[in-house]
Amino acid sequence: MIEFDNVSKSFWSGTQRKVILDRASFRVEPGNSLGILAPNGTGKTTIIKMMAGMEKPDEGTIRRTSRISFPLGFMGGIAGKHTANENARYIARLYSLDPDYVEGFCRWLADIGEYFDQPMSIWSSGMKARFSLALMLALEFDIYLVDEGMPTSTDVEFNRKAGMILRERLAKGTMVIVSHQPKTLEKFCRTAAVLRNGQLYMFDSLEEAKRLYDYKAHG
Repeated sequence: MIEFDNVSKSFWSGTQRKVILDRASFRVEPGNSLGILAPNGTGKTTIIKMMAGMEKPDEGTIRRTSRISFPLGFMGGIAGKHTANENARYIARLYSLDPDYVEGFCRWLADIGEYFDQPMSIWSSGMKARFSLALMLALEFDIYLVDEGMPTSTDVEFNRKAGMILRERLAKGTMVIVSHQPKTLEKFCRTAAVLRNGQLYMFDSLEEAKRLYDYKAHG
């Protein structure tokens, strides 16, 4: 479970204070994947980082009682000057997992041949997306955090393998996706929320959330 209890978060933009959350309280329960709809620039990435423990709230409490992933789409834990092999083994040790297993899994799923042993700074964005997803799927979590949808790959075989493993993980795990596009959430989320002006409005269905989101976007 992830629980936000009266959580506030804001930033000083240089000219004004930007409120991300204003005394927000909500819970993400295991088995109930949540989609959060929010326009660009409203703090989607900040909320995901707060769930992961990478950002602290200004006020309030965030409780975590589950194994929670790093945000998919966040490459901050990966060092570009190192190879994928080195990165995979480093992340494995961080999570107290077998480095040989994590390296082997990522090698198999990302399937990028000799590039796996070359610095990631020379990789294409597609290769990085494949490795990022492979790395997250190599580590089993209770709750997976996804910032702006799944990494896209033009490789059909990679998408097939990754999709199969993701479905297996989600059968036992839970997903939180933040996005500005309702379509991104449709495949994965049963319940949804809308982030507006520091408030998180929770709904039982994505359809209800979309109605508020579209009304606010066009109203």
